[in-house]
Amino acid sequence: MTAATHSTLFPQVPETADAVLDGLDPEQREVALALTGPVCVLAGAGTGKTRALTHRIAYGVRSGRLQPASVLAVTFTNRAAGEMRGRLRQLGAGGVQARTFHSAALRQLQFFWPKAVGGELPRLLERKIQLVADAAARCRVRLDRNELRDVTAEIEWAKVTQTVPADYPAVVAKALRDAPRDPAEIGQIYALYEQLKRDRSVIDFEDVLLLTVGILQDRHDIADQIRSQYQHFVVDEYQDVSPLQQRLLDLWLGERDNLCVVGDASQTIYSFTGATPDHLLNFRARHPGATVVKLVRDYRSTPQVVHLANGLLSQARGRAAEHRLELISQRDRGPEPVYTEYADEPTEAEGTARRVRDLIAAGVPAGEIAVLYRINAQSEVYEQALADAGVPYQLRGAERFFERQEVREAGIALRGAARAGGNDSLLDDAEDLPAQVRAVLSTKGWNSRPPAGSGAVRDRWESLAALVRLAEDFARARPGATLSDLVAELDERAAAQHAPTVQGVTLASLHAAKGLEWDAVFLVGLTEGMLPITYAKTDEQIEEERRLLYVGVTRARTHLTLSWALSRSPGGRASRRPSRFLKGLRPGSGSLGTVASGGSGSFERGTTVRRVPRGPVLCRVCGATLTEAGAMKLLRCEDCPSDMDEGLYERLRDWRSEQARELGQPAYCVFTDKTLMAIAERVPATDGELSVISGVGTRKLHRFGVDVLAICAGEEGGAGADED
Repeated sequence: MTAATHSTLFPQVPETADAVLDGLDPEQREVALALTGPVCVLAGAGTGKTRALTHRIAYGVRSGRLQPASVLAVTFTNRAAGEMRGRLRQLGAGGVQARTFHSAALRQLQFFWPKAVGGELPRLLERKIQLVADAAARCRVRLDRNELRDVTAEIEWAKVTQTVPADYPAVVAKALRDAPRDPAEIGQIYALYEQLKRDRSVIDFEDVLLLTVGILQDRHDIADQIRSQYQHFVVDEYQDVSPLQQRLLDLWLGERDNLCVVGDASQTIYSFTGATPDHLLNFRARHPGATVVKLVRDYRSTPQVVHLANGLLSQARGRAAEHRLELISQRDRGPEPVYTEYADEPTEAEGTARRVRDLIAAGVPAGEIAVLYRINAQSEVYEQALADAGVPYQLRGAERFFERQEVREAGIALRGAARAGGNDSLLDDAEDLPAQVRAVLSTKGWNSRPPAGSGAVRDRWESLAALVRLAEDFARARPGATLSDLVAELDERAAAQHAPTVQGVTLASLHAAKGLEWDAVFLVGLTEGMLPITYAKTDEQIEEERRLLYVGVTRARTHLTLSWALSRSPGGRASRRPSRFLKGLRPGSGSLGTVASGGSGSFERGTTVRRVPRGPVLCRVCGATLTEAGAMKLLRCEDCPSDMDEGLYERLRDWRSEQARELGQPAYCVFTDKTLMAIAERVPATDGELSVISGVGTRKLHRFGVDVLAICAGEEGGAGADED
């Protein structure tokens, strides 16, 4: 959902085939002109690989050398496939198929199943976790929620590596893979899971690939039919191909070699799913006459960010490291990376939120800022800190934009208004296209001021606001465009999953950030045990953790901050150490090699005044040590009994809503729900008692203290918000 580039949102379609090549650098142009035979593009982060790929396809189509229907471009995510379709459409090559491996295989499977097998294709299982739970129960194995997720992932890995249940224990041992449970036990669950699928006539996503492979191997007539349609293949992110996907690609190709692959071994971060860079690294051995092009001109990041990225990889080891690409920034100089050490995790989150707020105040859009962490469990403390700082945010991984109910409803309303034209009284006073869209969407809950709160109502408003901004951009790019033109644009974007930008700081794991970029990136929690993660034991696992940090660094265009905390909770023992990957890179940590040397960047120690007791924070109900941010705010375990005054809590919520409306801010900018719960549980009677509650602070105490204490005392809090 974050804009991938700063280019014009609605560029003009190039008038000629040669015009498609305009603006490409020499290496990108070489890719675009290599239309036949095997082609291998080694593309570093930010070097314009998608640009080179899409211009290659578009040039081939526009010049008449490639037929649109004969090209199949495959990648690994719906978002990436949608972006590729959108770019091809803008280049005048809209008829090309750009899909994920699974999507392309599923279409073929649905079409050929009646001919190859007979009857209807079994129902596709959207989520396999419940079936895995049923299989485990029948094996009399008890799995908690986390174990169930891990075993499910292990079954997926076994299938994409083409490992059958009986062979699973031996394959795991040979691969030195750290299985989440006893391999023999997982093998039994895996076998019963497959049996349950057959009994219930369902297939899973891995079966889509396996069954397609089986049909193409057994039915040469069907394989020939597919090969007669698709003559040219393009594979993006080739370093992420699994053995099963490679087998399917080989069957699609047959004896031909019109294949173009693009990848970067230094961005291989999904080996736990079966991905391997071996296919990329072995490409020239399999195709001795292949054209090989290296893209190393980095258009995304400043020289300071690129210097850090190169230094990080200069310390790498292993086969992927031997093929690393040394990036060369094409941008003007920017600020040095900032390294910050904090006393504890909540302080790190608060310091990060404060820096984010400062960047927004300095003019960096919230949608161009990201906070990236190693595991999703780290997000809570940053959600809380950003909410306390009044900063809007979005969690990466929400449902697709065009599948949201409010977006579908808005599309129906806009389509109806477009059909009615001048007969719709709603549009009588609307002078231009954006005004027409605002008028229509006002009936669906949009208005010029965002609603208070951070829940479903706010999410709905953000979706509609994104459509309004898209209409404004569309009208600027296409003067004279009508509502019908906009509806057609939305339909094409929905088909391509090319979503508009939703404003708000992005919170995401490093894995989820792959393929995205922002003006400012905060890499947080960079400690030993977190990055590299504790369970990374082997040399190759450690190197994949290094590559994960490299991916995080190369997401940043201009501003990059790297931080870590010495303890998990306030008052805890400062036993943590910065990630080993930062050695030789951060100032004062020594030097490892000429590329890494120079101590570029500034080192700081975060200073946040926190009103918390010295020593461990204990639950006031059971006495247990608290570690989670929400629990520390309440001073009790989440599952310990609450003595909250429910009536007081509701009065505080009503007061907060009124304050938010007056201030024109989301409700969580006044106080978060957790802070209101803490107030309602502890019922403070004085400024001192209120000020020690986490989430209040000096500024909010001055601004809201009188009202809150009055409500706690049973009086009406009607003073209103003071001028800040």
